[in-house]
Amino acid sequence: MIRSDSSMFLGAMTVLVGIIFFGATDSKQPEGKKEQLAELQDLDHSRLPQIIKSVSLDKTYVLAGESFPMDNFDALERLDRELLVNSYWHSSTLLNIKSARRYFPVIEQILSEEGVPDDFKYVAVIESNLRNETSPAGARGFWQFMAASARGYGLEISSDVDERYHLEKATHAACQLIKRYKQRFGTWTNAFGAYNMGETRFAKERVDQKMESYFDMNFGAETGRYLFRILALKEIMENPTDYGFYVDDQDPLYQPITDYLTLTIDSTIPDLGTYAIEHGTTYRMLKVYNPWLTSGRLSVSAGKTYDLKVPKIK
Repeated sequence: MIRSDSSMFLGAMTVLVGIIFFGATDSKQPEGKKEQLAELQDLDHSRLPQIIKSVSLDKTYVLAGESFPMDNFDALERLDRELLVNSYWHSSTLLNIKSARRYFPVIEQILSEEGVPDDFKYVAVIESNLRNETSPAGARGFWQFMAASARGYGLEISSDVDERYHLEKATHAACQLIKRYKQRFGTWTNAFGAYNMGETRFAKERVDQKMESYFDMNFGAETGRYLFRILALKEIMENPTDYGFYVDDQDPLYQPITDYLTLTIDSTIPDLGTYAIEHGTTYRMLKVYNPWLTSGRLSVSAGKTYDLKVPKIK
């Protein structure tokens, strides 16, 4: 059956090639054209028939309410690169689209409360692919906080707890950080660049290069691609079918997690495995609902409380 289907496909390809090259053409074709036609007619099983298309940049792009410089050919080419890379990086982009269904509602509500543009959520996509990742440098969570910065914005890091993995708390902290950058550097696009590079280095580059805008500055590969990656993922994730990505809205996977009870914990839990069993769940699911728990216990000091999500018993 496979061989038959392949033969039918290759036969159809040959007919199509014949139509393209012979239809409405003069019988006296250039020698190079004849050689090309002969090569295409010799398609065999070792070839990979596919269509790879370029992306049309025939629209106005906006990020965090700020216009993209469409008259800048360098900026357009850099955007083109990121659109192509992320359009054809199928598994990663599709997983981001699916994960966004679960996490964007939580992030969007906090951004609205904090007065931060909704587009800031795409920074989390670029930073972590909406996962609680750990970078080689030690940055952690959706927003990739380093320990010192996280503590500076009120996130707890201890032997049992790392609130860089607490989506709600870390998102509030990230909002405070990006608002500070916006106040210092004037635009959201500059603030996004500083988020990647770091406040001190970004400020130094502005002075050294004598430029005010991210788009007019020259950076290393990571920061130089950063804003364009954000804009590209925004474009693809807001218009997935335009780029060939289809997600079934009825798919039960990657839906927001809402089936839990919130318990206020004011005393130490010495064994989370036993605690999970006592509350009708598993150790794994307790960690899925509370990824900020980083050990097998939860130490609670006097006067301290934690809100723990426990899956509802079905």
